[in-house]
Amino acid sequence: MTQLTPDDGGEPVVTGREATVPVPAAAGGGPVSHAIFRLARLHRMFAGQLLRRIGLHPGQELVMMHLWELGPQRQIDLVRLMDSDAATMTRTVRRLEQSGFVRRRPSPTDKRASLIEPTAASHALRRQVEEVWSQLEDISTAGLTDDERAAALHTLERLEKNLVQAAADDPTCTADAER
Repeated sequence: MTQLTPDDGGEPVVTGREATVPVPAAAGGGPVSHAIFRLARLHRMFAGQLLRRIGLHPGQELVMMHLWELGPQRQIDLVRLMDSDAATMTRTVRRLEQSGFVRRRPSPTDKRASLIEPTAASHALRRQVEEVWSQLEDISTAGLTDDERAAALHTLERLEKNLVQAAADDPTCTADAER
């Protein structure tokens, strides 16, 4: 399994451990779903390790990416962009604000709303976030050819499309996810 060296900024090292957790018998009917679960867990763990080094938690960098690209946004618009819930976004924005990466300012068009905007400090962070994402990509796709990377991306996009369609076809699916 590839692991990051502890907080020394070092390069990933390979250990002899297997990168998977045992598949319980109850998950036998869903080997792809279990593999996605394992992959997502490991990906988030590595992202967390890399992001902590620059003062962010997983998910905060995605909010910042949207703000850098789109400019100031209402919090409700960030919720929609991130397919998040209001409580999670409130915590995320509050933490980013406490870190000095975003600020709130009154909306010029809606007296009830405020806009979340990136600060100058966050613009200095952008290059580091891009480097983290590049490093995470390299870790995740190590040993794959360009064709294999393209095929993996295509497959992941297809899986996402299937799940988005299933959620659209079953309104209780998204209602359950918001609870």
